[in-house]
Amino acid sequence: MTTVLAVANQKGGVAKTTTVASLGAALSALGRRVLVVDLDPQGCLTFSLGHNPDRLERSVHEVLLGEAEAKDVLLDTEEGMSLLPATIDLAGAEAMLLMKPGREYALKRALATLEGAFDVIVVDCPPSLGVLTLNGLTAAHSVLVPLQCETLAHRGVGQLLRTVREVKQITNPDLDLLGALPTLYDSRTTHSRDVLADVSDRYDLPVLSPPIPRTVRFAEASASGATVLAGRRNKGAEAYRELARNLVGYWSGESELEVLDQLITE
Repeated sequence: MTTVLAVANQKGGVAKTTTVASLGAALSALGRRVLVVDLDPQGCLTFSLGHNPDRLERSVHEVLLGEAEAKDVLLDTEEGMSLLPATIDLAGAEAMLLMKPGREYALKRALATLEGAFDVIVVDCPPSLGVLTLNGLTAAHSVLVPLQCETLAHRGVGQLLRTVREVKQITNPDLDLLGALPTLYDSRTTHSRDVLADVSDRYDLPVLSPPIPRTVRFAEASASGATVLAGRRNKGAEAYRELARNLVGYWSGESELEVLDQLITE
């Protein structure tokens, strides 16, 4: 069975797209057949994986509106993943979907046509809580929340968690909230630990291990059209590889997800 993971946070700048690309590459390196889905009209995931959104004739926009089959829009990437890309046209899809019955299920219907073709599908939700994000959460089996380890980074987390609860009540009762993934983490400061402890206490939200460290390698990788795993070994790539191993063990039922309780309480 294909596992669908939504990566969501309505706050921008939290390394959400980096997480989708890097985690997808790490899962692919473990031998999984991986599809990453760009649901952001800005097309940042599409661009970071080496494709120019401005030059694409078809994207997830046409798929969501029923004008194209998902299998006919897929693109290859250098690291073995498949990509369902986005273009700026997707900005208009939200308004058009609002007029359609069952609008929250458009992505789920589209991905159902790919059942068996992939082991894992990772969805990059846009930085909002609109119809596109609802589509990502409705289609997913689980959701991961990247969280920047800086002051006020948790603003909006409560609203996102309310949205997740509503999705579970209305469109996707089996949605599994995995927890928050610390990003842009600086282990040298107590500030990062304080932010994570606040989120854990305030929202009773698991904080997953390992934290993703702050490193310039992420920006360099995006500019080159590849992920951080494609270059020299670095701490960012190793963190995503460890996260991928943890998720594979969790999805297979072999282990529990690792959390950061010890780090937070130190």
